Amino acid sequence: MSEELETVLRLVANGTLTPEQAAPIIEALTRAERAAPEADRLHSRIERSVARAQRAAERVHDRFEQAHARADEPGAGGRGRQLRIRVTEHGRQVVNLRIPIGFVDTALKFVPGIGGDQSERIRDAVAAGAVGPIVDVEDPDGSGVLISLE
Repeated sequence: MSEELETVLRLVANGTLTPEQAAPIIEALTRAERAAPEADRLHSRIERSVARAQRAAERVHDRFEQAHARADEPGAGGRGRQLRIRVTEHGRQVVNLRIPIGFVDTALKFVPGIGGDQSERIRDAVAAGAVGPIVDVEDPDGSGVLISLE
């Protein structure tokens, strides 16, 4: 029994409070005592969830660090995962294609304006695992083509 409940019962016993006056106080105190374990359980669940989230964040961070360490190893240059083709006219982007590496050969057959030399250059860059611009042409008026591996 809580200290507050004992005090209320003592006040009823010595006649300071009537049973009718004490009833709502006792009800509120017992309701609070019943709610306390539930609040404790909820608090425990929240703490466990936060701990799980922290462990997951640490695992993601560790994997990120490992990936960067592998990328920094000699001969482990990052390989492009997609070919990007951007075309601008007068400074306004009119084409922005991302093509998965596995479809580059097929896509190069269907993209108009890419000649044999550019196609071969792109294929060589994909085969070499390059990352970055392959073709970057821009006119003074802001029109141009950028083909890169990302």
